[in-house]
Amino acid sequence: MGKNKYLKQILLLFFLSYFFFMLGNGALNLTNNDEVFYTQTAKEMIQHRAWLVPYMFGQPQFEKPILTYWLLRIGFIIFGGSGFGMRFFPALFAAVGVIITYLLGLLIFNPPAEIPGLKPVDECVFSRGEGAPAFRPRGSTDGKKAFLSGLILMSSVLYVGLARTVLTDMVFSIFILLALASFLWGYYRQDRKLLALLLFFAFAGLATLTKGPLGFLVPFLVVLIFLFIRRDMKFLYCMYSFLGLFIFALIAVPWYVFMIQKFGRDFTHEFFYNDHILRILKAEHIKNDTWYFYPATMIAGMFPWSLFVAAALAFLPKKIRRQKGAAYPFFACWICVTFLVFQVAHSKLISYIFPAFPALALIAGDFIYDKDAADKRSRLPFFIAAANIIMVLLIPVAIAVGINIEKYSAYLPTKIPFYCLIALFLALITAMALLLLRNKPLKNVYAMALIMPLFLCIIGYERDDINPYESSKAACEYLLKNYKVDNTILCSKFFVRGVRYYTDKEVAVIDVPGEQFFSPHPIPFLNSDQKVRGFLNSQAVTYCIVKRASKEDIERVIGKEFKYEVLNKIGNEYILRIARR
Repeated sequence: MGKNKYLKQILLLFFLSYFFFMLGNGALNLTNNDEVFYTQTAKEMIQHRAWLVPYMFGQPQFEKPILTYWLLRIGFIIFGGSGFGMRFFPALFAAVGVIITYLLGLLIFNPPAEIPGLKPVDECVFSRGEGAPAFRPRGSTDGKKAFLSGLILMSSVLYVGLARTVLTDMVFSIFILLALASFLWGYYRQDRKLLALLLFFAFAGLATLTKGPLGFLVPFLVVLIFLFIRRDMKFLYCMYSFLGLFIFALIAVPWYVFMIQKFGRDFTHEFFYNDHILRILKAEHIKNDTWYFYPATMIAGMFPWSLFVAAALAFLPKKIRRQKGAAYPFFACWICVTFLVFQVAHSKLISYIFPAFPALALIAGDFIYDKDAADKRSRLPFFIAAANIIMVLLIPVAIAVGINIEKYSAYLPTKIPFYCLIALFLALITAMALLLLRNKPLKNVYAMALIMPLFLCIIGYERDDINPYESSKAACEYLLKNYKVDNTILCSKFFVRGVRYYTDKEVAVIDVPGEQFFSPHPIPFLNSDQKVRGFLNSQAVTYCIVKRASKEDIERVIGKEFKYEVLNKIGNEYILRIARR
């Protein structure tokens, strides 16, 4: 098989990435609460003409390192502050992640003689303590296993979601992927060891500039434990690694030194203690702090491939015992280290476990292809695919139930697109069932990848119904268009960042009774009746964008001292006007 075939597969994955990650990226407005946090920071950096210091609410903020804000600033310059422009770089990094996953699969799953530029196995110098090759070629997969792994990653729900969201997690995880892929390339190709180790440390440095010390800790622990298990620590103990550490320091350290020199303890306490150490000791989201949160996230986040991923994880120990190569132990280290590093922290979020997803996609692609190609007598792939069809069938059923529940109906399609959704899902399920019954499980698997584009089409069609519930843009536009706002806007905690972004006005938070943000913000935080009353007395007129609970708190607090009116309700946001009598 020649270079052209691999190039076509790469181009196809990159082409598909546009539809999965970029098309319609501006359909939804920038959402509360995190997207507007990052975009507002980049916006204020532009206003302050700053490239090194992040700003939020007019003050320096130290929650995250600088690299994501650089990307967002570039997005502002190229695209303006649109949703598409702000989501461009997460989508681009997602596409890069799919291609790197494919290339990694090509390196691992295809015989080296078939990979352009890679010598046959007996001509390569491999690293294993016992002197045997680190890789044993098997029959050709024509790149299909690598392609399937890339497709699985591309079409998993959490990957698509983070590709279309302004957060640090996609960029951070792809830098970790690039670091680990670089190491494994050097481990398989020792004639490229110098370049591979330099790239490993360089990408770890960029990850450290994206989300902090974990950008180095996670990939370094994966490599260290992997080499220790294989009794091959000498691979890392060489002059190349010292040069790599110098490259890492050159990339990652200067910004931290600058911030420490400029802000001293304010920076070190907030960034290192509050945003790293304290998150280990204290749960920001108490309900997430369970032993099963991340295992459940890994399985659910890989939907619609969840059942295949679960099966691949169950078979991974068996593959490690049977195969003498480096790939499966490396995948196990990759997944386990990522899980354990974040599991020990009490603050848990779905996106934290995300760096393990490329490894999950690779073992799932390997499992699906091998079961389809190697053992036709096995009924396991059939039963998994059949169970998956039933799981997909539950989606339109859940929507049909949810559309009649007031709490969820606003987020779900109206009748006409709902029926279209049902029809498309039923057509997809029928096609999957027919392919399975005709003993074509691999084609059935490819059909599963269409589930995410189907969801994205519905979301794009329903954007006008969804936007008011996910973004403060409509409420802010209404307020500024119809009323003269020249003082501080009072907001519910969840809306305050969006109101700041879409109005450029001073803001205050009402949250009675409530706790400050995990990282305190330099704005008034009103968590008692007395504070609310004092704030309302400080302004002749106060405009508010609040949720129902905050609206009820205001109604209780103001008594007869204030004139109160509800100007409008957009989505779940009440727009109020309160004036002193």
